[in-house]
Amino acid sequence: MTDSRSPIARARGLGAAREGTRHWLHQRLTGLANLVLVFWFASSVAALAGADYTTVVWWIRDPVVSVLLLLLLASGFYHLSLGLRVVIEDYVSGEGLKLLLIYAVAALSLLLALLGGLAVLKIALGG
Repeated sequence: MTDSRSPIARARGLGAAREGTRHWLHQRLTGLANLVLVFWFASSVAALAGADYTTVVWWIRDPVVSVLLLLLLASGFYHLSLGLRVVIEDYVSGEGLKLLLIYAVAALSLLLALLGGLAVLKIALGG
């Protein structure tokens, strides 16, 4: 039996399923957010150079600092997950292994972001 559909009709649904644009946009947005947040973090840590433990704890307890640290963790690990997914999709050939690695990277990124977030919240809330 021959396929009487046009070439475009046969190709529909075989592409990125509209995921490519969203993925690209998320990478760019998290990259921009990371640029700003890492600059803030690096300059803050430089300003805290030589500070004692208590001073650093009080710095983290500042609500603005806590929120910015949580945003840095979320954006950084999400950006990491997006970037590693592209590497896995490009360089891993087996479909099963590719899917396993993508899920493992996503799960590990989420776990590390949550652990970092819990650490920030514990300090920020006086734990």
